[in-house]
Amino acid sequence: MEVQDRIKLAASLLLVALGVAGYYLLGSTGSLVKVLSVVVGVVAAAGLMLTSSQGKDFVGFARESVAEAKKVVWPTRKETIQITAVVFAFVLVLALFMWVVDSSLSWLFYDVLLGRGK
Repeated sequence: MEVQDRIKLAASLLLVALGVAGYYLLGSTGSLVKVLSVVVGVVAAAGLMLTSSQGKDFVGFARESVAEAKKVVWPTRKETIQITAVVFAFVLVLALFMWVVDSSLSWLFYDVLLGRGK
């Protein structure tokens, strides 16, 4: 990391800290002014960080991510409904299976082995 980027990082942290400090120092004013203090500090820090090499790398990464997200082929409504129905059916079958196994084991242990049944 270059010295300039370290200075920008330190200044960004200072801006955020000043925004938070402003929130607490403006205790008697309205809450909108207090929140605005934090928002201004964070936005100023973000703007400053975007001028650093890490910020520029982040912007490039974000652009590439958006480009990749545009390449995604989303399922149609019909496909989505069909897949959802299959998932629900599988969950129902699995729940019934687990109920049968649980009931069988309960009957086996409590009624047959321990004789605590009726």
